Amino acid sequence: MSTTPVGRAQDSSYRAVLGSPHVARLLGGTLIGRLPTGMAPVAILLLVRAEHGSLALAGLLGALYGLAAAIGQPLLGRLVDRYGQTAILYGAAPAASTAFLLLPCTGPTRHPVLAALTVLVAGLATPPLEAGLRALWPQVLPDPARRRAALSLDSSTQGLVFVIGPLLATGFAAGAGAPAALTATAALGLLGAGLVVTAEPSLAWRPSAPAERAHRMGPLRVPGLRVLFAALTGTGVALGAVNVLALAAAERHHASWLVGVMPAALSVGSMLGGLAYGRRAWPGSPARHLVAASIGFAAGWMVLLPDPVPAVAVLGAVLPGSFLAPLLTAAFLTVDRLSPEGESTEAFAWLIACIGVGQAAGTGLASLASAAGPLLVSLVPLAGACVALWLLRRFNHLLST
Repeated sequence: MSTTPVGRAQDSSYRAVLGSPHVARLLGGTLIGRLPTGMAPVAILLLVRAEHGSLALAGLLGALYGLAAAIGQPLLGRLVDRYGQTAILYGAAPAASTAFLLLPCTGPTRHPVLAALTVLVAGLATPPLEAGLRALWPQVLPDPARRRAALSLDSSTQGLVFVIGPLLATGFAAGAGAPAALTATAALGLLGAGLVVTAEPSLAWRPSAPAERAHRMGPLRVPGLRVLFAALTGTGVALGAVNVLALAAAERHHASWLVGVMPAALSVGSMLGGLAYGRRAWPGSPARHLVAASIGFAAGWMVLLPDPVPAVAVLGAVLPGSFLAPLLTAAFLTVDRLSPEGESTEAFAWLIACIGVGQAAGTGLASLASAAGPLLVSLVPLAGACVALWLLRRFNHLLST
C-alpha cells in the first residue's frame, strides 16, 4: 500500500492534537482508568495463591472477571447513549472499585461463590471509558484529520494497559501483599474515571438522539456492524492465545523471560505501527485499511508456525503487533460510519466486548491445546480478515465515503 505524505504540518500533528484542549486529560484519564483491566486478573490470581487456593480457582475467577467486563461494556454503553456519561461513570467506577476492595474480605478460597459474585460485580461495573472516549472525539476534535490522529494515539497506547497493568499488580503484591494490589487497582480505576468524568467534554456530552430506542437490539440491528464485530472477535482470539503461546514457548526453550517479553513485544509493535499509521494520509477508505491491516496481522504470525528460537519468536510478535493499532483505528472509524445516530457509545462498546470475548476464548482454546497456539494466532485472524473482505464488498456503498 502506498502512502501520501501530508507535509510538515502533519509531522507535528500529534503535538497539535495533544495540545488541543482536553485531549491529553481524556487520553491520560482513560489510560489510567483502564489499568484495572490489566491489573485485576493478575491481582486476583495473586490473592488466591496467597491464600493457598488452587490455580484452577484463580484462573476461573480471572476468566470470570474478563467475561463480565466484556458483557458489561455494551450494557453500560447503551445507558451512556440514553442518559449521558456523567451519571453512568459516577455510578460504575465506585461500584467496580468497591468490589475490588471487598474481594480480599470474602476469603476466596473459603467462600469461592461469594468471591465469584464480587468479581462479577467488578467486571460488570467496569466503566465504559474506552467506548466513551471514542464517542467524545467528534466533539473534542471536529477536524477529521486531527480526530484520526487522536484515534491512532488512542489505539496505540491502549496496549500499555496490558504491559503496565500486570507489572503494577505484581509490584504492589510483592511490596505490600496481594490485597494491596487490589487496593491499587481500585484507586487507579477511580482516579482515571474521575479525570474523565470531571472533564468539560464528558460533562457536556449529551445523546444526539432521543432516549427512546426504536429497536431493542440497538446497533446490532445493522448487518454491517454484526459482520464487523464477528471479524474482530477473531482478532481477540489471537490476542488471547498469545500469553499461553508465550508460556508454552518459554517452557520448550527454557527461556522464562519469553512469558513477559512476547506480549510486551506485541504492544511495542502496536504502538509503533499505530503512530506510523497516524502520521500519514493513507489512500482508500477506513474499511480498506481494516482489511489490509487484518491480513497483515494474521500473516505476521506465520513466522511462529515452525516454532522458532526465542529471539525470532519475539520479532514474530513485533511484526503482527505493528498492524494491530492500525487495525483497531480503522475498525473504530468504520464503526463510527455504520453506527446509528445516538448509539455510537454502545456500538464502540460492542466492538470492545467482542474483542474481549475473543480473548477469553483464545486463552481457553490455547490452554486446552497448546500445540495449536501458533495456528490460533495466525489462522483465526486470517479468517477474520476474510470476513472483513466480505464486509467491504457487501457494504461498500456505506463504507467507501
